[in-house]
Amino acid sequence: QVQLVESGGGLVQAGGSLRLSCAASGLTFGRYAMGWFRRAPGKERESVAAISTSGGFTKYAESVKGRFTISRDNAKNLVSLQMNSLKPEDTAVYYCAANRNTVAGAYDYWGQGTQVTVSS
Repeated sequence: QVQLVESGGGLVQAGGSLRLSCAASGLTFGRYAMGWFRRAPGKERESVAAISTSGGFTKYAESVKGRFTISRDNAKNLVSLQMNSLKPEDTAVYYCAANRNTVAGAYDYWGQGTQVTVSS
């Protein structure tokens, strides 16, 4: 059974930082591209960042470029999202997801999400 478990969310002031982690189990982690998504209240879910199986390719939403960094540790089955210079508009539930093919397209597995709240 595949499980993706996010952690690291919380309440932070604008300009602060948080580091989200996603622990994966039940899959051959190194064969999956990984992504972080978020859903803000009243908005559609959006892609935040994604990373290829080896970690050699990453992509980011324009709104987070230069502030967020995605990384992975295939030895630990872990993907992380370092979020700096946080803004109130980053407030959302953040989800990690696994894609057995590439960073694009439909993702196969999803975590339950972790709340990030940025106060102004």
